[in-house]
Amino acid sequence: MMKKYVLIVMLAFTGLHLRAQTGLNKGDSAPVFSTTDNAGKAVDLKTLLKAHKSVVLFFYRGEWCPYCNKHIAQLQDSLQLLSARGAYVIAVTSETKEGIGKTVKKTHASFSIVQDKGYTIMKDYKVNYVLDDATVAKYKGFGLDLNVSNGNTDHVLPVPATYVINQSGKIAFVHFNKDYTRRASISDIMRAL
Repeated sequence: MMKKYVLIVMLAFTGLHLRAQTGLNKGDSAPVFSTTDNAGKAVDLKTLLKAHKSVVLFFYRGEWCPYCNKHIAQLQDSLQLLSARGAYVIAVTSETKEGIGKTVKKTHASFSIVQDKGYTIMKDYKVNYVLDDATVAKYKGFGLDLNVSNGNTDHVLPVPATYVINQSGKIAFVHFNKDYTRRASISDIMRAL
């Protein structure tokens, strides 16, 4: 089973380099958003920044991505440390509610996870990209149907970027790497809080 996932994530790498956005930069104003998370809780960036010292906003590709699951589990394991520093953690994904449920089951994530149906948040943070048809077909050959996973046919995924947003609404930390195997470390995030 793990071999299947490794093959799937390896296949995506080429398309990611060609079509990925550029991300935002440290010091940029963070685009505001208001939505509902997987628990039905209102998630409004302005409101959260009034109640917390910072927001850790990160993007993940789906429950089928072992690198995403590992990163989410690391964030969950460190959630008390992050919260003790005044941070509120939000994950953003294009996967369906059912996929989010699988992610939670695999990682035990208890922080907010947002389904970005129209890719508004992903576009605002410049992390969205479209997988090419050949890669989508290869995924399907390995048993991953992105149409089912994301509930659409446009095959948009996010670069798994991480942003720390401070109380003034500015981006204090950015981890944006088109190599989906590279993620922000907990120590780097902690230093930015």
